[in-house]
Order: sequence, then structure tokens, then C-alpha cells
Amino acid sequence: MSTHQPRRARRFAAGRHLATAALLSGASFLLVPSALAAQDGAGDLGFVLNTFSFLIWGVLVMWMCAGFTMLEAGSVRSKSASMICMKNIGLYAVAGLTYYIIGYNLMYVDVGSVIGSLSFFYGPSAEEVALLGGDEGVAGAVAENGYAVMSDWFFQMVFVATTASIVSGALAERVKLWTFLVFTAVLTAIIYPIVGAWTWGGGWLAAMGFTDFAGSTIVHSTGGWAALAGALVVGPRWGKFRKDGSVKSTPPSNIPAVTLGVFILWMGWFGFNGGSQLALAGVFDAVAMSNVLVNTNLAAAAGVIAALCLSRPILGRVDLFATLNGAISGMVAITAGPNIANPLWALLIGAVGSLLCMFGLKMLEVRRIDDVVGAVPAHLFAGIWGTLATCIAAGGDFVTQLIGVVSVGAFTFSAAWLLWTVLDKLMGVRVSRSVEEIGQDAAELGIDAYPEFILMADPDMGDDFRDAD
Repeated sequence: MSTHQPRRARRFAAGRHLATAALLSGASFLLVPSALAAQDGAGDLGFVLNTFSFLIWGVLVMWMCAGFTMLEAGSVRSKSASMICMKNIGLYAVAGLTYYIIGYNLMYVDVGSVIGSLSFFYGPSAEEVALLGGDEGVAGAVAENGYAVMSDWFFQMVFVATTASIVSGALAERVKLWTFLVFTAVLTAIIYPIVGAWTWGGGWLAAMGFTDFAGSTIVHSTGGWAALAGALVVGPRWGKFRKDGSVKSTPPSNIPAVTLGVFILWMGWFGFNGGSQLALAGVFDAVAMSNVLVNTNLAAAAGVIAALCLSRPILGRVDLFATLNGAISGMVAITAGPNIANPLWALLIGAVGSLLCMFGLKMLEVRRIDDVVGAVPAHLFAGIWGTLATCIAAGGDFVTQLIGVVSVGAFTFSAAWLLWTVLDKLMGVRVSRSVEEIGQDAAELGIDAYPEFILMADPDMGDDFRDAD
């Protein structure tokens, strides 16, 4: 059964060989039957460690959904915070179901050049089912796979949920709940799996040598392109961009929540990148995984310091929101190649990702594109940079990496824009102006995130560039 086979097979094989060699060299005085038993034990231990690695790192990546929820709920105005909570728990559930029903099969099972199997549902291997049924004779065949089948499915599923979370933040405060969930279903069932099949699934981009260790393009840019298409179709919030060219300031409603969300994401990213080593069966994997976590942390820290130092000349003030996004964009940038051996490169990659995010925030405002949380600059712009930055120290070929960036961008943006447009015709993509002014919490959910606050009209609502003269 195909998974990340081009990369995974080499890593598991290396881990097993190292563990076996260590056991044999340290116990050469034992009889041959004992040595063979030790090899079997080493195989079982590798299976357990690899499986546990998938599961525990997957739990950390799942925790990133809580980080996105806190970040987004704190970034929007308080009148729409409950809706953000609803969308984020909804998208995680939708992603889990669609990826189980068809998404994983399209991405990893019997992948050709473009797409995998059109079969439905996914489950344990036949050998695992037999083992659970009491047939201990298949234990060796199960261990030979290197990891439990469903542990890999779980680890891959939480990645697709991250992609959907990126879209949620960009379109906050004005996109309809059910339209958003329908878009999420298609994104996680079809669009993301096709991108994954081209790359991690062993498709045509993988055959060219495209490299993206943990998903700067496959996860983050895919989410960023989908968010950008949605922002163009849905349009900005009313009053955000005025006729005189000025931009209304919409600062986060809960800075502590945003900050907590970023710290949760930072912690979850260790699972995101560290788990993408895809094995923990030997010395090589342990050393490589350690480097990945350190590089991830350094890139985030460099992104924070770069934003802290440069936000004043770029944005006109020392900007906390830009600094928080600096951590995210730094981690997005390093995600394509966190396995570099020299940690100094992580500082450069993270700092440049943060800088691109800040310039991106200004560029979107000039283009009248409303991105509530800065998801497009943080995930798309930094993701493109990180994918190309693999050419510096992570073994990427520039032409191949550029082809990957352009092809994934063209496909994802076109498919997402078409889907948003169709949904607009069928269901409508945004709430009415009156609902937006009241807030989605009261108007659509009937529950306020902060019920002790009194709902008041915004005194700075002003005009909108779309209002008639």
C-alpha cells in the first residue's frame, strides 16, 4: 500500500539496519538463534517506535487546530468569535471524514502520475485485521511494514485539517458557515489530495525530484492559494476599504488569545516538522529529528526578531500582530527543508519569511484584499519562499522547485476560485451586510462569545468603496 514511499522506505530501512547492526556487533558472542531472535525483537521495537512517533506527533499537529482557533477568535471582532469556534471544530470534523472516505486513497493508494485510487474508505491491512483476530502468525508480516497502517493515516489526516484552517482565518467575519464547510469538504477530499498525490504520493512532481519535507507548498501554500481565491470571490468586509483610499484599522479583539494561539501553533509545529521524519527506528532518525526540531525553533525565533526590528520602518509602528505572524511565517518557510544540517541557514530562512509576510500584508491592503489574520502572506508567500529556499542547503533543484510552486499554485488557485464561484451561485458565499454589522454570533448562532459585553454600533464604520455615490 503506497504512502510516502520514495522517502519513507529509505528512512525505515536505514533505521532497521542501524538497529540490527548495533545489536549484532554488541552480542556477536551469542549463538545464531539468539542473534536471530534479537533481530526479530529489533524489528518489533522499530515498528512500535515508528507507530508511536506517528501517533504522538499527530496529536501535536491536531493541537494546532486549537492554536488556529485561538488565533482567529482573538483576531476577529468580538461579535464574530463564536462563529470562528464553530467553523474550526466543524472543519476538523469535515476534514477527518472526507480524508477517511476518499482523500487518503486519492493521495497515496496506487498513485500514478496525477492521482491515486478512486476507492472509498480506508482501514487496517489484511494482516493487521488477522492479528487483531488472534492470528499471531502474521505478526512478522505486520512488523515488516515498519508502522501500523492507521497510525500513518492519522498523521496524514491532521495535516489536511491544517490546510483548511488557513482558509478559515482569511475569510473570517463574512463567509457563510455552510458554504465554508462545503468548500472545506471539497478541499480536503479532492484538491489537497491531488496536490499530495503529485508530491508525497509519488506522482509526477516527485518523479522530477521536487522536495518539500513537511509541506511549505503541499500544505501551507495550498491553503494560502485557496484562501486567496476565497478572499477575491467573497470580497472584503464592509467598511474595511474606504472611497478615499484609506483602510479602516481592525485590530485583534483579544490579544492574549492571539498570542496563546501562536504559542500553541509553535508547539504543534514540532510535531508537524519532527513527525515528517516519518521514522524513529534508529540512530539516524533520532539525530535527524533532533535537527528538524531545532531548525524549526530557530526559524520561528528569527521570524519574531525580524518582525520586531523591521515592523516600524515597514508598517509604521512596532506591531505585535506582525511579530506574532513573524513566528508563523518563519516556521512556514523552514517547513520545506527543516532537515538541513547547518542550523545557521534556519535563521536566514525564517527571517526572510517574516519579512515577506510583512510586505505581503501591505501589498494586500493596496490591492484591497481583506485577509483578517494575515493567512495569505504568512502561509502562501512564506511557503513559496521556503520551497525555493530548499535550494540553499536542503538539496532542492531550483527549476524543479519552481515548477512545483507554479503548478501547485495554478491548480489550487484555479480549482478553489472555480469552486468558490460555483458556491456563490448556488448558496451564496457571504452573509448580508446587516448580519456582518451585527456580527455572525448573534445573527447566525444566537450566542455571543462575550455575553457580558453590550453590542454597540461601530462608530468608525464610515463608508465603503463599493457604496453608491
